[in-house]
Amino acid sequence: MSCACGCSCQSTASGGQAKIVERIKGAIVAIVTPFKDGKLDEETYKSLIEWHIASGTHGIVPCGTTGESATLSHEEHKRVVEIAVKTVAGRIPVIAGTGSNSTSETIELTHHAKAAGADAALVITPYYNKPTQEGLYQHFMKVADECRFPMVLYNVPGRTALNMLPATVSRCAQHEYVIGIKEATGNLSQISNVVNLCPSDFILLSGDDFTAMPTMSVGGKGVISVTSNVAPAEMAQMMDACIAGRWDEAKASHYRLFNLFNAMFYETNPAPAKTALELMGKIPSGELRLPLCAMSPANKDKLAAVMREAGLLK
Repeated sequence: MSCACGCSCQSTASGGQAKIVERIKGAIVAIVTPFKDGKLDEETYKSLIEWHIASGTHGIVPCGTTGESATLSHEEHKRVVEIAVKTVAGRIPVIAGTGSNSTSETIELTHHAKAAGADAALVITPYYNKPTQEGLYQHFMKVADECRFPMVLYNVPGRTALNMLPATVSRCAQHEYVIGIKEATGNLSQISNVVNLCPSDFILLSGDDFTAMPTMSVGGKGVISVTSNVAPAEMAQMMDACIAGRWDEAKASHYRLFNLFNAMFYETNPAPAKTALELMGKIPSGELRLPLCAMSPANKDKLAAVMREAGLLK
């Protein structure tokens, strides 16, 4: 990859870039943000992070969609990132969600993640605005040039109402600081095109648990996972099997977890994940922020049944 900003940053960044590119792989949890009486529950958040590390989770994404970033104030957002970085203390990568539908806001949050000591930023395609493919390219180049910090793009058309095409991803991937993408289209043809068009060291991460194992088989490096919130050890084991080429084992894990993948979306994410964590006793409350609300009793019962099937509840 070469730097699009025309400066000398490539030579100074290459060593650090190579290290983080090697470390970002496997089961990366899009961690929930626990609340208590409307406020960030910092102690529970720290205990969740420790549980993930002990369970073998390969990386953590604070302030992603699952972390309810859309309803965090800037102050809360920054605090969540800071706690994650301090608690993890370098043991696994921290990829901070910093994206927005405002380029200037994205730059502000990315600068903060860099200053806080995160390893990389996860930057979503601008939602609601619906920019063109050229607008997407210019947005990501502006963030990369201004922040000079490892960035993983995030393509999730189901949330943003636009699809970043493989050709645009490939253009962005030429920048020194654009190191990968979280691809959440669920489309293996598009995923394969991204792998085919981008540099060999470009990190392709699945954005959907149900495509995690198939994505690995076509050149992916891991998954940013919702299911890892409730089954971290199991997701890590599936990704470890993929990385090692133990495909029969990986396929068995995929089908063993498949009903749980679906259950995480019985209602809008992260309501099922937070409900499951409360049922497991990992968080004292599954509290969500409006406009998200508690699961319906019927869906909560369905979720509990799947959790029992998966051995997460007795």
